[in-house]
Amino acid sequence: MSLRRATLDDMLALACLHRHTVTISLPFVPHLHTPQEDAWWFAERLYPANDIWLVDGKDGPDGYVAFRPDFIEHLFVRPEAQGAGLGLVLLDKAREQAVELTLWTFQQNLRARRFYERRGFVAVKQTDGADNEEKLPDVLYRWRREG
Repeated sequence: MSLRRATLDDMLALACLHRHTVTISLPFVPHLHTPQEDAWWFAERLYPANDIWLVDGKDGPDGYVAFRPDFIEHLFVRPEAQGAGLGLVLLDKAREQAVELTLWTFQQNLRARRFYERRGFVAVKQTDGADNEEKLPDVLYRWRREG
């Protein structure tokens, strides 16, 4: 497993990984943008605003995390690589320097919710989804470093 900081050149591959993962693992999430729009957003919005780390696999990235000092924007693992510990490696990278982190996930994403709750994240707010682009009920999680 090779964990490394992502570069701008990685954004197209990460956009493709994101779309593939959402399609397979989160079929209830609508695709609101074209693949080209996804690629633009990763390069022009996600990359400049976040620290992004990825795990390289045989055929490209197997997972990535995009975060700021207090917020995880994305954490995705390719469906074929889920269950191998990559999510924890990526989460630990985001938590490395953090005192507190928050993140949103969809209420229907039970696998992610269990993953975060097992690692000390606590649900602090649930919404009906009116304020997110997908219009799906979501939940805000918070994690605080102990000690």
